[in-house]
Amino acid sequence: MKILFLTLLDFSSFSDRNIYCDLLREFIVGGNEVYCISPTERRFGKDTRFEENGHLLKLKIGNVQKTNPLEKGISTLMMGHQFKTAVKRYFKDTKFDLILYSTPPITLLNAVKYAKKRDGAKTYLMLKDIFPQNAVDIGLFKKTGLKGKIYKYFRKREKTLYDISDRIGCMSKANADYIIRHNRGLDKAKVGICPNSIEVTDKRLTAEQKETVRNKYGIPLDKKVFVYGGNLGKPQGIPFLIDCLRAGKENGDVYYLIIGDGTEYGAIDAFVKDEKPQNVRLMRSLPKDEYDTVTASCDVGMIFLDHRFTIPNFPSRLLSYMQVGIPVLACTDRASDIGAVISDGGFGWWCESNSVDNFSSLIPRCISSDLHKMGDNGFSYLSENYSSKNSYDEIMNSWNEL
Repeated sequence: MKILFLTLLDFSSFSDRNIYCDLLREFIVGGNEVYCISPTERRFGKDTRFEENGHLLKLKIGNVQKTNPLEKGISTLMMGHQFKTAVKRYFKDTKFDLILYSTPPITLLNAVKYAKKRDGAKTYLMLKDIFPQNAVDIGLFKKTGLKGKIYKYFRKREKTLYDISDRIGCMSKANADYIIRHNRGLDKAKVGICPNSIEVTDKRLTAEQKETVRNKYGIPLDKKVFVYGGNLGKPQGIPFLIDCLRAGKENGDVYYLIIGDGTEYGAIDAFVKDEKPQNVRLMRSLPKDEYDTVTASCDVGMIFLDHRFTIPNFPSRLLSYMQVGIPVLACTDRASDIGAVISDGGFGWWCESNSVDNFSSLIPRCISSDLHKMGDNGFSYLSENYSSKNSYDEIMNSWNEL
């Protein structure tokens, strides 16, 4: 079977470690031919080119990150045409059987429609973002006025994308229920669950290894270390995270390590510099292997989401914590079911991300728990439920039913 994967993730090889490349390798091992279009922004100074013996097209696009809002907007609007043109030009002699596409998918609509019609291919949407409602929830869009027109434009394209998708794989049950509930007329039979997943590798450290890593990075040995790793943007509700750090800065038993980048990095940096909390450290993003090693030396992984979300997000950051064998403290909105998964699975705790008191009250509970056992529970849950092989099987089962 020939598969075309369309993504906005910039990666250079199928051997890279992320939720998409891990899945693509499962298809390759399964005997399928996998082709991919992955973007590279103009600011990197590289032209469109093929990698992976002609199977990975690195498509040059405009700048969408680390640029001004006008350029980002123009580049985003142009991507749909660029991806479609790339399919027509670079894969004109390849007939695809299955088209996979992922978050955020709306900009890929034109390319999906074209390839589906041209080749009679089946289409599978791996739904990671529910856009544009997620932008409405945190105040980036409105449903009235000028921003309301932008919302309606993207909402129309969202509905069209669902219509042309033969299957929609959602991250969780709450995710699937939301899509069905808020899209009247959508065929319920095409909506299933295809969670974020990875190639499971045991990255847990021994006590001696943890001590070595902490010494290397200057992380205290005599405190319970709570680590947050990932994007530091508006969806993560960074003001609430800062309030939680501020409330806990006098707690001599814990140490908070924040690793990441994003639009709100400066807000945390300003907090650290202005208030000088002795138990908070902010680090820029690290290479993945290094990040995993540092995280594995910590005691608890943290997840934050803005409490205003009405859509059920399910952050993939959870998987990296589970893989290194540390339990998880999730502070999210009520729409997400990630808290229920963590609590029911016996590998973490949850509170709503609008009460610093609730967060603070959980810290002693975390510290007094059997963190090693809970971390092992998380690793076992990961192996059983969030392996990329599971996602591969779900997509192939859907393909066989079409």
